[in-house]
Amino acid sequence: MRRLLARLLAVAALVACAYAFRVLRPYRGFQGEVFVDIPHGTSSGQMADLLAASGVVRSRWDFLLARLTGRGRVLQAGEYRFDHAASAAEVRARIARGDIFYYELVAPEGWNMFDIGAACDKLGVFPASGFVAAARSPALIRDLDPAAPSLEGYLFPNTYRLGRNTTPEGLCRMMTEKFREVWRALDSSASVHDTVTVASLVEKEGKLAEERPRIAAVFENRLRIGMKLDCDPTTIYAALLEDRYRGTIYRSDLDSEAPYNTYRHAGLPPGPIANPGRASLEAALHPAASGALYFVLRPDGSGAHEFSNNIAAHEAATEKYRRGLRNHLR
Repeated sequence: MRRLLARLLAVAALVACAYAFRVLRPYRGFQGEVFVDIPHGTSSGQMADLLAASGVVRSRWDFLLARLTGRGRVLQAGEYRFDHAASAAEVRARIARGDIFYYELVAPEGWNMFDIGAACDKLGVFPASGFVAAARSPALIRDLDPAAPSLEGYLFPNTYRLGRNTTPEGLCRMMTEKFREVWRALDSSASVHDTVTVASLVEKEGKLAEERPRIAAVFENRLRIGMKLDCDPTTIYAALLEDRYRGTIYRSDLDSEAPYNTYRHAGLPPGPIANPGRASLEAALHPAASGALYFVLRPDGSGAHEFSNNIAAHEAATEKYRRGLRNHLR
């Protein structure tokens, strides 16, 4: 009896050693970074074959053995990145956690399509030019707002998870779907195109949330009386569209006949100049009760503005701002 027990213990020890070698020990044959895409509906056996063929585990049996110890945990589909030697148990645990690979795109309020494209390029997802081209796609625009020159304004600011196979068109659809969700929640019958255009101006001009309804009121008041908006960000955007923006506004920019230059053309520009967040959309829908026609930054660096109802008061506020700048530069 003792001899039988000793044999059983020896066998158990051998099984434990084999298990540790096959399942718990990192696979030394791993060659380097590899991506494995596991489609929905993939069986454990198919998954094991994919991982073995990609060199992530030693053999399909290693993974299936590891799978036995994790029965009851669902293995999740998705693309996984493996960048170091791992044991079959660790590989199984990662897939059970759904530790899929993705790029994180953070698109803040006020970014335009060029900013978003540049961020995607920097992440290595796709070139900036590809995203800008998609944002100008007539098919995507027609599906959202036929009056819009591009998807500018509808690429809603948010944090997005992108896979290696995400296309510029796919990202545009993600961002515009988020916009639709927010717009539905606002429950407004106002013109979407006009509202988003005004909101984009508010977003670029107003850094303080509490000022946005007052800035929206200035634009509304000017539009009502046919006064040009004289909005600096539209001049910058006009230069960006023509690939001539040099980091500051020049007289040639102010004199440009570009349709987006609100120093030359009364009324709203042809479309949004950036992608506004919900607060700016709400400000455009619900401007403050104000008779102001002008605003200029205060010289205290707070980001707040001085609002004026007439040109004399505005000129005085502008001179105060310029004096503050001169004093700051001394």
